[in-house]
Amino acid sequence: MITKTKLEKLAKKYETEDFIKDDPIQFAHRFKDSKDVEIAAFLASLFAYGNRKVFIKKLNELFNIMNNKPLEYVLTFDPKTLKGFNYRFAKDFDVIEVFNILNKLYKQDGGLKALFEHGYNVDKSILTMLQAVCDYFYSNVQNEVGMGFYHLIPNPKNGGAVKRMNMFLRWIVRKGPVDLGLWDFIQTSELLIPIDVHVSRISREMGLLTRNSNDFKAVLELTENLKKICPQDPIKFDFAMFGLGVNETDK
Repeated sequence: MITKTKLEKLAKKYETEDFIKDDPIQFAHRFKDSKDVEIAAFLASLFAYGNRKVFIKKLNELFNIMNNKPLEYVLTFDPKTLKGFNYRFAKDFDVIEVFNILNKLYKQDGGLKALFEHGYNVDKSILTMLQAVCDYFYSNVQNEVGMGFYHLIPNPKNGGAVKRMNMFLRWIVRKGPVDLGLWDFIQTSELLIPIDVHVSRISREMGLLTRNSNDFKAVLELTENLKKICPQDPIKFDFAMFGLGVNETDK
């Protein structure tokens, strides 16, 4: 049985700068300008599914196509540069449409921070905010897309864990050796846990999660139980549970 004290120790153990080099957050750490950072983090989170080594390799390919200039690439986006670029469910036309919408977002509507903050200010709810972001992307689709587009930009109405979006928010809101602390309109205490297979398994072993499905209700249940341990920063335990889940030999 993993105790709460053990969880605190594991959080400290894994939340270090050494975590960055093997994690998709590494792409956001390449940049200093806030808009470069938020775009890099957003894109890295979208593709963070499947085999870690494979999607990090694919993200390196994408950032090379962008010449490691996220904002400039978005503002001057040329769809031809992404012809043939795909990853698992996402075909090139799915990825191209994401960039077409990012181009509009940054040219006309203030960028990712403005979009997320607008959604958050509706009722100060993370779920409402994520729905507003989803609705913006879906309503601005102008060209052919397939299931890959809708996998990259998940719809909270479907009841899923929206793990990658919650991970993006952890990256961009929390401040620490790994996370960036770039946006301040959301309190760290309000963030939701990004649930994956490692986090869900460890949390069930600890008795912190009773729900069998890894869905949004499980996210809420686990987050509330983590708040009982650390009300100000419940999501720091993402490092503990993910790290322990990946490193089975941890003692």
